Amino acid sequence: MLGSKLSAVFVRSVKEPGKYHDKSGTGLFLRVDKSGAKFWIQRITIHGKRRELGLGSFPLVTLAEARDKAFDHKRSVYNGGDPLADKQAKKGTITFSDAVDKYLAAKEKEFRNDKHKKQWRSTLESYAVPVLGKMDVKSIRLPDVLRVLEPIWEEKTETASRLRGRIESVLSWATVAGYREGENPAQWKGNLSEILPKPSKVAKTGNQPAIALTDIPSWWDALNQRQGMAASALQFLSLTLARSGEVRGATWDEVDLKAKDGPVWVIPATRMKAGKDHRVPLPEAAVKLLKSLPTMENSPYVFFASKGGQMSDMSLSAVMRRMHQAETEKGKTGWLDPRSKRPAVPHGLRSSFRDWAAERGYERDLAEISLAHKVGSEVERAYRRSDMLQRRRAVLHAWSQFLMGKEISGDVVPLRSPTNSH
Repeated sequence: MLGSKLSAVFVRSVKEPGKYHDKSGTGLFLRVDKSGAKFWIQRITIHGKRRELGLGSFPLVTLAEARDKAFDHKRSVYNGGDPLADKQAKKGTITFSDAVDKYLAAKEKEFRNDKHKKQWRSTLESYAVPVLGKMDVKSIRLPDVLRVLEPIWEEKTETASRLRGRIESVLSWATVAGYREGENPAQWKGNLSEILPKPSKVAKTGNQPAIALTDIPSWWDALNQRQGMAASALQFLSLTLARSGEVRGATWDEVDLKAKDGPVWVIPATRMKAGKDHRVPLPEAAVKLLKSLPTMENSPYVFFASKGGQMSDMSLSAVMRRMHQAETEKGKTGWLDPRSKRPAVPHGLRSSFRDWAAERGYERDLAEISLAHKVGSEVERAYRRSDMLQRRRAVLHAWSQFLMGKEISGDVVPLRSPTNSH
């Protein structure tokens, strides 16, 4: 049906994603997204420049109505008019952040459930909104989209790939709604595909780039010389081995420095990958760091962004990139993964810890629970009542000493003997 005259029956039944052109001589075509959503687009030359006008979505706008609109625009251009300028003048402007809200509201019924909708919003707000949020959608170009995707494309390929599609959908909506024109800068084929490596290729690179254990103390010393909230958050991540999102979302009511069993940070199940509360024993260095932090009125976050909200994931990655760049500018190799030779990333610190724990003889379950990984079968987890809090406290103390280059043999917790218990 591609390239032939459309029919009302075809428009109603087509589900295959793609562009379906209507041979009415107006440049009208139907675009079907992967989600199944259908939009009318008109490609037309205005004052010598090829433009794309959104004519609405199907079934709100029927084939007959779309053709009428397309003919009206064609007639307007013939008479010297500019239907795109007229449309934008009526619509005004809209920021990317507002476009996200309007898009999600329009697509509310298409989400599988409320959780799916929240995942969409969370991904956009965590990565795209900090960069694009205040921009007028019509001014967003390819370099802007790259500023969002490049920092996480190799670190979090699956997330980045989903994010790209979601940005594309929001900008597609904005085009159809008349807020922007032209090609979609978040489109993959023939656009980002020429700049970014294929997700399938990147995903095969294995573990996140980690710092060599021999470089950890010097890296930590370099980090301590960095100023700012993002650097503090990266320090806290290093000391607690939590994931970036868990650290960035940390709130003061989750922290108890006077707990009976020692200072602890309790991350609620809603923010944990495993969907279960996780207690993090805070080593002395982490407590000292927390006590040194400023607070912002009306902001619940321990590590807050400039206006009190949650900082973006790119903030922590940026600190590590700048640290690596500073080293290379001195003629040094920087902080490279000893296996892949790629610059280390925040998440790689968890891999560094895992190597360190294995080399020092810590039992597997103790190390895995320290990383909030699921251990054993569902039956085994059901019968395990202890989360090894105090034993993990000793491990994180030893790890913090190692970070600071103060590790001594006495800090190592020996392997559990057969007579010991959790």
